[in-house]
Amino acid sequence: HDYDTSWGTLVKDSGAAERARNVKLACEGVWKVFGPNAEGFLARHGGAPSYEELAAGGMICAVRQADLEIQRGEIFVIMGLSGSGKSTLVRCMSRLIEPTAGKVLFEGQDLLAASEREMIELRRHKMGMVFQHFALLPHLTVLGNVAFPLEVQGVPRGARETRALEVIELVGLTGRESYYPRELSGGQQQRVGIARSLAVEPEIWFLDEPFSALDPLIRREMQDEFLRLQNVLRKTIVFITHDFDEAIRLADRIAIMKDGAIIQIGTPEELVIRPATDYVAEFTRDVPRAKVLTARSVMAAAGGIGEVAGSVAATTRIEALAAQVVNADKPFAVIDEDGRPIGYLTRQAILEVLVGTERTE
Repeated sequence: HDYDTSWGTLVKDSGAAERARNVKLACEGVWKVFGPNAEGFLARHGGAPSYEELAAGGMICAVRQADLEIQRGEIFVIMGLSGSGKSTLVRCMSRLIEPTAGKVLFEGQDLLAASEREMIELRRHKMGMVFQHFALLPHLTVLGNVAFPLEVQGVPRGARETRALEVIELVGLTGRESYYPRELSGGQQQRVGIARSLAVEPEIWFLDEPFSALDPLIRREMQDEFLRLQNVLRKTIVFITHDFDEAIRLADRIAIMKDGAIIQIGTPEELVIRPATDYVAEFTRDVPRAKVLTARSVMAAAGGIGEVAGSVAATTRIEALAAQVVNADKPFAVIDEDGRPIGYLTRQAILEVLVGTERTE
């Protein structure tokens, strides 16, 4: 997608119709304004007040005209500094917080038009949520915590415990079913939280900085576990983090927020190579390029490639292929998804990325 750099407004392109059929969740012009008669305030200012008008009216704008589309099966990461509005936006998506204006579309259904009862059913059966604080029930075992959402749904005990045991095994906690939360490590508690959210087999999964309270080593292990689960389950995931390294590892696409507005949406590589604003450029400035850039972005044109040492997929990140290319005495062919050569990688191109002198135009 391309986005207007001032408001993050989605600009439709030739592939829009195809993507629209694959959209799981979308936000259209979502605002969340805190203050007296916020709806009336927005209406008096044409639905798009300026920062100055908001301040003069004593309003606090947590989400500002948010437009986005989340595709089925993708990991969509929302990033921003503290207070940027990312958690509020995610809560607006599930109507845990009521948006002041706009639309939230889940498979084409406007959730803002749904009754409270309909929303409760959606959250119980189609939405999974994991937050930074695990919020496990201390008087229940691992099995009891994981089965609890199914108990709320009225699922019979035998069926809910069978399902709970399945997801406990999925997150690697087999053998700890009878443990209480106090008997588990932080990483194990977070696995229980993840298993509990998966027990209802959600269609969309919201995770708000789920690993930020964990030690670095455990956090890395949980990221690995998360990616393993996604490879198995292929959920549609909205993931909040303030850690760009974490976002790089996990995201298919990233939305960067500032002062309640979505500044840019793109793949990690797109954000680094083509930042829409100075803020995005600064936000991504210290990201190791080798972790983000792919073979496609640094390859030379295919013409006159000559003899090669081997081939690499165009989507392979430089970090994964650097040693292989640098230690070879010939370039590597870059091939597309159909196995056709589309360019070549030289040792010099890889070294330029590694030392931070690569071209990014």
